[in-house]
Amino acid sequence: MAHHKKNCVVKHDFIRSGRTISKHFHSVMRAVMRVQPMLLPRPSAVGEECEDPRWRWFKGCLGALDGTHIDVRVPDSEKGRYRNRKGHTSINVLGVCNTSGLFTYVLSGWEGSAADGRVLRDSISRSTGLKVPTGNYYLCDNGYANGEGFLTLFRVRMEMPEDPLECEVPEDPSNANVPYMDLSR
Repeated sequence: MAHHKKNCVVKHDFIRSGRTISKHFHSVMRAVMRVQPMLLPRPSAVGEECEDPRWRWFKGCLGALDGTHIDVRVPDSEKGRYRNRKGHTSINVLGVCNTSGLFTYVLSGWEGSAADGRVLRDSISRSTGLKVPTGNYYLCDNGYANGEGFLTLFRVRMEMPEDPLECEVPEDPSNANVPYMDLSR
Protein backbone atom coordinates (compact mmCIF):
# COMPACT_ATOMS: atom_id res chain seq x y z
CA MET A 1 0.00 0.00 0.00
CA ALA A 2 2.77 2.45 0.84
CA HIS A 3 5.15 1.69 -1.99
CA HIS A 4 3.20 3.32 -4.84
CA LYS A 5 3.13 0.16 -6.95
CA LYS A 6 0.51 -0.65 -9.50
CA ASN A 7 -1.71 -3.69 -9.14
CA CYS A 8 -0.06 -5.44 -12.11
CA VAL A 9 3.43 -4.98 -10.60
CA VAL A 10 2.34 -6.39 -7.22
CA LYS A 11 0.58 -9.23 -9.07
CA HIS A 12 3.87 -10.10 -10.78
CA ASP A 13 5.97 -9.76 -7.59
CA PHE A 14 3.76 -12.08 -5.53
CA ILE A 15 2.75 -14.38 -8.39
CA ARG A 16 -0.95 -13.92 -7.66
CA SER A 17 -3.91 -12.85 -9.76
CA GLY A 18 -5.01 -9.23 -9.93
CA ARG A 19 -8.28 -10.20 -8.25
CA THR A 20 -6.42 -11.70 -5.26
CA ILE A 21 -4.19 -8.63 -4.94
CA SER A 22 -7.20 -6.32 -5.13
CA LYS A 23 -9.13 -8.38 -2.56
CA HIS A 24 -6.26 -8.22 -0.05
CA PHE A 25 -5.64 -4.54 -0.75
CA HIS A 26 -9.26 -3.75 0.08
CA SER A 27 -9.21 -5.89 3.23
CA VAL A 28 -6.16 -3.95 4.45
CA MET A 29 -7.89 -0.66 3.60
CA ARG A 30 -10.96 -1.72 5.60
CA ALA A 31 -8.70 -2.55 8.55
CA VAL A 32 -7.04 0.86 8.33
CA MET A 33 -10.46 2.52 8.29
CA ARG A 34 -11.47 0.59 11.43
CA VAL A 35 -8.41 1.83 13.35
CA GLN A 36 -8.82 5.38 12.02
CA PRO A 37 -10.00 6.74 15.40
CA MET A 38 -6.70 5.59 16.91
CA LEU A 39 -4.61 6.90 13.99
CA LEU A 40 -6.29 10.31 13.76
CA PRO A 41 -6.53 11.87 17.23
CA ARG A 42 -9.37 14.18 18.26
CA PRO A 43 -8.35 17.86 18.29
CA SER A 44 -8.29 19.71 21.59
CA ALA A 45 -8.45 23.48 21.93
CA VAL A 46 -5.58 25.61 23.20
CA GLY A 47 -6.40 26.50 26.79
CA GLU A 48 -5.46 29.28 29.19
CA GLU A 49 -2.72 27.13 30.73
CA CYS A 50 -0.86 26.62 27.42
CA GLU A 51 2.86 27.42 27.70
CA ASP A 52 3.88 26.56 24.13
CA PRO A 53 5.20 29.88 22.71
CA ARG A 54 3.78 29.08 19.26
CA TRP A 55 0.22 28.43 20.42
CA ARG A 56 -0.36 30.32 23.67
CA TRP A 57 -1.67 33.37 21.77
CA PHE A 58 -4.44 31.36 20.10
CA LYS A 59 -6.90 30.49 22.86
CA GLY A 60 -9.61 28.17 21.55
CA CYS A 61 -7.58 27.19 18.47
CA LEU A 62 -7.85 23.55 17.44
CA GLY A 63 -4.91 23.56 15.00
CA ALA A 64 -4.23 24.53 11.42
CA LEU A 65 -5.40 23.46 7.98
CA ASP A 66 -4.08 23.80 4.48
CA GLY A 67 -4.40 22.25 1.07
CA THR A 68 -1.72 20.59 -1.01
CA HIS A 69 -1.55 19.23 -4.53
CA ILE A 70 -0.43 15.67 -5.26
CA ASP A 71 0.51 14.88 -8.85
CA VAL A 72 -1.58 12.16 -10.51
CA ARG A 73 -1.93 10.52 -13.90
CA VAL A 74 -5.37 10.75 -15.44
CA PRO A 75 -6.83 9.88 -18.86
CA ASP A 76 -6.41 12.57 -21.50
CA SER A 77 -10.16 13.28 -21.47
CA GLU A 78 -9.95 14.22 -17.74
CA LYS A 79 -6.73 16.28 -17.79
CA GLY A 80 -8.51 19.64 -18.01
CA ARG A 81 -10.31 19.14 -14.69
CA TYR A 82 -7.19 17.94 -12.91
CA ARG A 83 -4.82 20.63 -14.21
CA ASN A 84 -3.84 23.01 -11.39
CA ARG A 85 -2.75 26.65 -11.71
CA LYS A 86 0.86 25.58 -12.31
CA GLY A 87 -0.10 23.35 -15.24
CA HIS A 88 0.38 19.99 -13.48
CA THR A 89 -2.31 17.33 -13.27
CA SER A 90 -2.99 16.83 -9.59
CA ILE A 91 -5.56 16.29 -6.87
CA ASN A 92 -6.23 18.89 -4.20
CA VAL A 93 -5.91 17.40 -0.69
CA LEU A 94 -7.10 19.15 2.48
CA GLY A 95 -5.05 18.35 5.57
CA VAL A 96 -5.97 19.41 9.12
CA CYS A 97 -3.45 19.13 11.97
CA ASN A 98 -3.76 19.66 15.71
CA THR A 99 -1.35 21.85 17.68
CA SER A 100 1.07 18.92 17.99
CA GLY A 101 1.32 18.56 14.22
CA LEU A 102 -0.66 15.31 14.07
CA PHE A 103 -3.25 14.92 11.34
CA THR A 104 -6.82 14.98 12.60
CA TYR A 105 -8.62 15.10 9.24
CA VAL A 106 -7.69 14.48 5.59
CA LEU A 107 -9.90 14.87 2.51
CA SER A 108 -8.51 13.85 -0.86
CA GLY A 109 -9.96 13.28 -4.29
CA TRP A 110 -10.80 16.78 -5.46
CA GLU A 111 -9.43 17.62 -8.89
CA GLY A 112 -6.44 19.98 -9.00
CA SER A 113 -8.44 22.82 -10.56
CA ALA A 114 -10.67 23.05 -7.45
CA ALA A 115 -10.04 26.04 -5.21
CA ASP A 116 -9.03 25.46 -1.58
CA GLY A 117 -12.20 27.13 -0.31
CA ARG A 118 -14.37 24.81 -2.37
CA VAL A 119 -12.65 21.73 -0.94
CA LEU A 120 -13.11 23.10 2.60
CA ARG A 121 -16.82 23.80 1.97
CA ASP A 122 -17.23 20.21 0.80
CA SER A 123 -15.50 18.82 3.89
CA ILE A 124 -17.78 20.86 6.18
CA SER A 125 -20.95 19.81 4.34
CA ARG A 126 -20.25 16.06 4.63
CA SER A 127 -21.93 14.17 7.46
CA THR A 128 -18.59 12.61 8.45
CA GLY A 129 -16.64 15.72 7.51
CA LEU A 130 -14.73 18.36 9.42
CA LYS A 131 -16.58 19.64 12.49
CA VAL A 132 -15.61 22.80 14.39
CA PRO A 133 -17.15 23.12 17.86
CA THR A 134 -18.75 26.47 18.70
CA GLY A 135 -16.20 28.88 20.17
CA ASN A 136 -13.23 27.14 18.54
CA TYR A 137 -11.44 27.72 15.27
CA TYR A 138 -8.70 26.54 12.92
CA LEU A 139 -5.91 28.73 11.55
CA CYS A 140 -5.67 28.75 7.76
CA ASP A 141 -3.97 30.68 4.99
CA ASN A 142 -5.52 33.24 2.64
CA GLY A 143 -6.72 30.53 0.24
CA TYR A 144 -9.70 30.27 2.58
CA ALA A 145 -12.21 32.89 3.65
CA ASN A 146 -12.59 34.16 7.20
CA GLY A 147 -15.68 32.56 8.61
CA GLU A 148 -17.11 30.99 11.72
CA GLY A 149 -14.57 28.43 12.86
CA PHE A 150 -11.76 29.57 10.53
CA LEU A 151 -9.23 32.36 11.06
CA THR A 152 -7.07 33.47 8.14
CA LEU A 153 -3.93 35.56 8.25
CA PHE A 154 -4.10 39.33 8.21
CA ARG A 155 -1.87 40.69 5.48
CA VAL A 156 -0.03 43.92 6.23
CA ARG A 157 2.36 45.56 3.85
CA MET A 158 5.24 46.95 5.84
CA GLU A 159 7.18 49.89 4.43
CA MET A 160 10.49 50.24 6.17
CA PRO A 161 12.79 53.24 5.76
CA GLU A 162 16.15 52.65 4.10
CA ASP A 163 17.88 52.77 7.47
CA PRO A 164 15.63 51.21 10.16
CA LEU A 165 17.80 52.73 12.91
CA GLU A 166 16.75 56.23 11.82
CA CYS A 167 13.04 55.43 12.11
CA GLU A 168 11.16 57.44 14.70
CA VAL A 169 9.24 55.30 17.15
CA PRO A 170 6.23 57.08 18.66
CA GLU A 171 6.37 57.67 22.40
CA ASP A 172 2.70 56.78 22.81
CA PRO A 173 2.31 53.06 21.88
CA SER A 174 -1.40 53.54 21.25
CA ASN A 175 -0.62 55.98 18.43
CA ALA A 176 -1.88 54.40 15.21
CA ASN A 177 0.24 56.67 12.98
CA VAL A 178 3.35 54.53 13.02
CA PRO A 179 5.48 56.01 10.24
CA TYR A 180 6.52 52.76 8.56
CA MET A 181 3.26 50.83 8.55
CA ASP A 182 0.94 51.29 5.60
CA LEU A 183 -2.36 49.58 6.45
CA SER A 184 -4.28 51.09 3.55
CA ARG A 185 -3.26 48.39 1.06
